[in-house]
Amino acid sequence: MQFKTSFNIPASLCIKCRSAKNLCGLSYCPILVSTMVTPKFERQIRNEVSGSSPPSVFVGRFGYPKIKVYPSTPPEFGETGSYETPSEWMKMDMEKFLSMRLSMLRGGMEISVKNASTPDGKLLDTQLLSMASKPVDMEMIFSKSMLSSKIVLSEYTPPMGPAAPLKNISYGNVKIEPYVERAFNDTDLRAVKAIYDLYNRGVDVSRLSKILSTGAFGVKEDRRAVPTRWSITAVDKNVSDLNLKTLKGMETVDKFEVFVRKTSGNLFMGIMAPGNWQFEWGEAWFPGSTWNTWGSDAEVEIDYEGYDGRKDYPGIGGCYYASRLAATEYMLKRRRMAIPLLWREIYPGFNLPVGVWYVRENLREMFNTKPVQLDDIESCILYLKTQMKIPVEKWLSRSTIYRYLKAGSLDRYIAA
Repeated sequence: MQFKTSFNIPASLCIKCRSAKNLCGLSYCPILVSTMVTPKFERQIRNEVSGSSPPSVFVGRFGYPKIKVYPSTPPEFGETGSYETPSEWMKMDMEKFLSMRLSMLRGGMEISVKNASTPDGKLLDTQLLSMASKPVDMEMIFSKSMLSSKIVLSEYTPPMGPAAPLKNISYGNVKIEPYVERAFNDTDLRAVKAIYDLYNRGVDVSRLSKILSTGAFGVKEDRRAVPTRWSITAVDKNVSDLNLKTLKGMETVDKFEVFVRKTSGNLFMGIMAPGNWQFEWGEAWFPGSTWNTWGSDAEVEIDYEGYDGRKDYPGIGGCYYASRLAATEYMLKRRRMAIPLLWREIYPGFNLPVGVWYVRENLREMFNTKPVQLDDIESCILYLKTQMKIPVEKWLSRSTIYRYLKAGSLDRYIAA
């Protein structure tokens, strides 16, 4: 098993740093990650793996509508739930997170997305795995050894372990809550309704997206396997849509609320403004960060929607709906409607894509803090100006909500 990065780091720099100073500018130490991951791989000397799946299933998107489904497990038994729990990842340093995720070994089987409505034994077992509430002991036998696989850490590859074609798979006892099993067995229940019902029962969206990806929910003849990348966004969007149906009948906040959360290589900022629903998510990528590797200046991108939402997919990607979900969850907790204006700055060295969960969980944490309450949008901007590294004018020139709040609502002009 080879561990490889796409960055050429001089040995002299590593010797001076010894994983303590981040002299290479990366947000993680490749040597530490390799040291933590390699022993787990070296134990896999045959074409098989056994362990406790967190549970974990990944569904690819290439070749759609013929795609590959990958049940996965680390090569260890016990309580492995943290391998698939984003709220737990927030408590880890990047090296531990990467070593954990990269040790998830995947067995791939090719299916048509329509197979989810009439699954064979292996796919049905994988659907049940996706619904499990506890780790599931499993054994996978591959038709090809994983020892020939390479792990590549680059700015384009999400943290995920190697894969090999799946020859056979067997599971231990799968524990599924009765209400999740009922949703699976109800072949007349629409997938969106099943997702929201379970979300209201406390099933987190990260787990719901995994179940949706295997095609375990929906009207029987319409059930389809969904690539994981799509299912994550679908759940974030549909749950936040349904949250908004409740929120739009509530009173609005009466003060401007300002939130800030600083993490390694990131700054999250939020303003919850009085008024009926509008929403904005913006990202500023500095040179040397994931999506601005070769630039000379920070690049800002913002997407927006009005009261009735948007009909097209946001150019900024899945983080838009992950942030939107976190905002609606906060407003439901407050029982107040607001206009969320959310921005994120990503600094040099944060150059490994880790997934939209990172945005969702950081904003959830941000909204758990006490906000600064202010009287107007200009006061909010002056406060955030002391926190951000990008010239504030760069944000304001692209912000639709800022211009709206500064100018006032249409009612103000009608009244005049």
